[in-house]
Amino acid sequence: MGGKYHHGDLRDELVRVSLDLIAERGPAGFSVAEVARRAKVSPAAPYRHFPERESLLAAAAATIARQLAERVRSAVADHDDQVDALAAAAGAYTGYLLERRAGMDVIYADGLQGAKHAELHEQTRRLTDQFLMLCLAVSAGPQEALELMEQLFTQAHGYGMFWLDGVFAKQGYSPEQVVRKSTAAARAVIEGHRHGKSAQD
Repeated sequence: MGGKYHHGDLRDELVRVSLDLIAERGPAGFSVAEVARRAKVSPAAPYRHFPERESLLAAAAATIARQLAERVRSAVADHDDQVDALAAAAGAYTGYLLERRAGMDVIYADGLQGAKHAELHEQTRRLTDQFLMLCLAVSAGPQEALELMEQLFTQAHGYGMFWLDGVFAKQGYSPEQVVRKSTAAARAVIEGHRHGKSAQD
């Protein structure tokens, strides 16, 4: 079984399989043994690339953060208006969560903190910096921008989880409807935030 992949190919395949497993079971149901079984390699093979469970999970989480950043960048590029762009970024997060069943819950999973997961931290910073720059454009200052970013991430994740957990299914909402609702809710939050900023000026 060990001869099936070249060195780099096996690492990439393990990350790909990890993403599929996370989508199916969530971070709590993630295990190296199950990844190895699905990749059709020996139970020891993943440890040649990832010394522990958390290092493989961190590699998958870094991929999630990178893909999310790319999805957000693409969504923002379609809008010139600052509010529209930021609302679209929140909707893009919800859309990714519905598609891949992964988001901040994986990126900030237990055990993934610390300097040894530098790639994850770099990709996470890239994602949050995108949101923060958009939030700064509609905020009175850095603290207000951080607060808005927290609200938008929480709301966008919540919309996605309501659909994944079956709450919105009872209403007959499609994934596309959920993304639209998430985007509209984000716009309402941003507009309220801007009105508060104007009142302070």
